[in-house]
Amino acid sequence: MKLWKRNAIAAAIVLFVCGAVYLNWNYTQDTETGKNLGEAALVGSQRDDLLKKDSDQAKGETKTEATQSGTYFSTARLNRQQARDNALSLLQEAARDEKADQTAVDEANAAIQTMADYTVTEAQIENLVTAKGYADCVAFLGENSISVVVSAVETGLTDTDAARIGEIVMEQTGLTADQIKIIEAE
Repeated sequence: MKLWKRNAIAAAIVLFVCGAVYLNWNYTQDTETGKNLGEAALVGSQRDDLLKKDSDQAKGETKTEATQSGTYFSTARLNRQQARDNALSLLQEAARDEKADQTAVDEANAAIQTMADYTVTEAQIENLVTAKGYADCVAFLGENSISVVVSAVETGLTDTDAARIGEIVMEQTGLTADQIKIIEAE
């Protein structure tokens, strides 16, 4: 019975994480095609569109890569937080279950602590990487690996940049270089 409950909780967590990954992928597909969720448009008002276009052209403003990149990072953080919130609520529910035995409660509490540790470590890495001069960064820490997505720099991500970021990650996590994946956002 304990094994079944543990497997059910693990399956639910995996389901929520997969759902979050799908929603992230789906949202990025929508934004690449020009659809932005939550963006409102006034229908039938060409005058406002023309005024905005003329104003933007006069100012020389266009949607920059930095703005698009910033959207990626905020979306990634939001999706990561939503997935964790869902998993956390399931784990808290399992820990509060009166019918659960002590080992299931202990495992749920240990998983909650691990999630909290991951969250703190990811935030520290993101802050330290941005303190080194990179525009933005988001880290995804797993059990035995980490992926760090860094905003694109003008000259591209060099080996020196990767080494600098890798050093920060190794100091904060204790992982080895082969367990770290550094990705430049485009």
